[in-house]
Amino acid sequence: MTEHNIVRLDVSNMRKLLVEFPGQVKDALRIGKNARVSLNAKRIRNIVVTGLGGSAIGGDLLRSFLAGEASVSLAVNRYYVLPDYVDANSLVIVSSYSGNTEETIAAHNDAARRKAQVLCVSSNGETERLAKKYKHALVKIPPGLPPRAALGYSFFPVLVILAKLGIVKSKTGQIKETVAMLREKSSEYAALGSRMNRALELATRLYNRLPIVYSGAEWYDSVNLRWRGQLSENAKVLAFGHVVPEMNHNELVGWNVLKEQMKGMAVLLLKDKRMHPRVAMRMDIMKKVIGPYAADIVEVESEGESLLARMFSLIYLGDWTSFYLAILNGVDPTPVKVIDYLKEELAKV
Repeated sequence: MTEHNIVRLDVSNMRKLLVEFPGQVKDALRIGKNARVSLNAKRIRNIVVTGLGGSAIGGDLLRSFLAGEASVSLAVNRYYVLPDYVDANSLVIVSSYSGNTEETIAAHNDAARRKAQVLCVSSNGETERLAKKYKHALVKIPPGLPPRAALGYSFFPVLVILAKLGIVKSKTGQIKETVAMLREKSSEYAALGSRMNRALELATRLYNRLPIVYSGAEWYDSVNLRWRGQLSENAKVLAFGHVVPEMNHNELVGWNVLKEQMKGMAVLLLKDKRMHPRVAMRMDIMKKVIGPYAADIVEVESEGESLLARMFSLIYLGDWTSFYLAILNGVDPTPVKVIDYLKEELAKV
């Protein structure tokens, strides 16, 4: 891995966006604090975040991070219509970075028909137009980024607003630790010559392998999903995964027959010091089961004290790992030409 290779391949400068992610989080917090949204918190019985891809992952992380704490249920919708239970007592958070995602636009109109309260998070497009048409609350975020590189803007403003509404407690302490951790890791992961660059080490171990990502179901299911999405979009590789303990009751049996194919697989175990002790034991046993078949098994530990910092420590590491794997694969991490093609074909109908 050389600086020359990165400059040559990273035409759209994804590395710059990764380096500046701590600043994006600070800006997103400012947007959330300054947002003036008119919502009736007393009426909210459930929350649905509707979005796709990089715009939806913020909702997934909110669901995982706030599990068991929020005063109302929170679900994520990735479809053209909303769940049947959405009504006037629901808060629908429309998350569309571009503002032009067709499934999210359809769900936005569905929310209006059901007279739900709506909070839009978008940079522009049809989502902004519909927000003005229906007089829905709108949080404007800066344009010009790939949606997957705008995670700070899809997650933190909503977290701050939910705290303002009294749906969750303020997370000021956890946020402060998370920003400090991200700043430290930004310098660490950007340094090519550093022995501390865990992201570069992981990318090297994943090179020419099919990544399989396993994690606990509690808190880290969404982090698992983020890793798989980033590996696919940035590094342009297939990536699969599951959660423990569920995969112990089905998928684990599949590590048996396709021996030649499994020789090309690298397993990532996303671990956390506060994971359920039985899940930790299961992962230790899994290594013995999978070990004879997989090319590599890598344990990846979260860092930090608070849950938010620990979650984002793994997210940020995964983002950088996918970037370096893209460079090793000889591809520009930013373009997603096949997604663009799919949207163009759909637009013809």
